[in-house]
Amino acid sequence: MDQVQEGTVGNGGARSGNARWRRRTEERCGAKSVFHFDVPGSVAKSTHAGLPWLRFLQRELASQLHCWPFDGWQPGPGRSVLAESYPALWSHEYPAQHRNSHQHDAYTIARWFREQDLAGTLATAFHPKLDATERSIAAIEGWILGLPGIVVQPTH
Repeated sequence: MDQVQEGTVGNGGARSGNARWRRRTEERCGAKSVFHFDVPGSVAKSTHAGLPWLRFLQRELASQLHCWPFDGWQPGPGRSVLAESYPALWSHEYPAQHRNSHQHDAYTIARWFREQDLAGTLATAFHPKLDATERSIAAIEGWILGLPGIVVQPTH
């Protein structure tokens, strides 16, 4: 990833962004921008390194994989779901015990999904309450699975 940013490999300049740019979902939960590189807690390098692999998986497994919300808000039956998660939403709810921070993040996501599934509430996570404008933006920018929707204020 460093070589792409430095311009020695690929065309990083054509893919750069501003560290202050944040998607609606990042604004909603306080996550760092996917363009905020080289700072503690940044996921920008991981995000940008992983995007080509996600595209590869989407092409290779199209009939078996649902990339949420880009393939629609409701995954079809029998398909695996690939969705963005943000462990910080729930990591404080579970003691870290013997896990390092990365292990605890993975544990947190897995446990949250299991608990939602057992409670019968997982399906609601795929349908955050967003108004039409927010839903159309999230369909392009993405949304963090499990992040509640934005409270929509009625207009008078």
